[in-house]
Amino acid sequence: MKPATRIHGLHGLKPLAKEIQQRHAQQLALRQAQEAAARQAERERNLFALTVGAVTPLPVKNIYQNKSKNIPPEPLQLHIDEQNVLREAMSDEFDISTLLEVDADLSYRSPGIGPDVLRKLRSGQWSIQRQLDLHGLRTDEAREALGQFIRLAHRTGLRCVRIIHGKGLGSPGKVPVLKGKVLRWLVQKREVQAFVQARPADGGAGALIVLLQPSHRSHRR
Repeated sequence: MKPATRIHGLHGLKPLAKEIQQRHAQQLALRQAQEAAARQAERERNLFALTVGAVTPLPVKNIYQNKSKNIPPEPLQLHIDEQNVLREAMSDEFDISTLLEVDADLSYRSPGIGPDVLRKLRSGQWSIQRQLDLHGLRTDEAREALGQFIRLAHRTGLRCVRIIHGKGLGSPGKVPVLKGKVLRWLVQKREVQAFVQARPADGGAGALIVLLQPSHRSHRR
């Protein structure tokens, strides 16, 4: 099994962000090529008009003329970015007991996901593809890092990731501060299908194994 890539906080998200930027660059190059083709077609039309000269259209009746104005293109990418921002608004006060089932072992499955998924996650049948280490981060930093990590991991086609929140041994009173917050944040992410507490070899009570929804890229993997 190929070891998972460890990501520490926001700085460790650069590989995923780079891949997204490359995809955007490819889309930009495609749009530029389309615009160049349109300009070439316009030049060819103008050349034809200059070659033929002035023309007089034949008088034809009963022709409908569309006088409607051109509708400007809708900024789809802006809407997508705005939706992403909304998805990042994860609340620390979210009551997981009112909507989702979280058992004593910190496992969760979204509606429609069968219990066999949790069994396979617990037994290690899913290969961990990447992980995020939240050690040493403040609450706001950890929330932002987790939101970006889950979103980028899903967009790049990853299915199984590990979130290391720690056991709280260095916290006042040895209380795992991030542990409960990470649970609440994860169940608010649409990309998350299920998660279980990691096996002892994978971090035990200090980590979660998270299964993400399949994306278009994961279907092509």
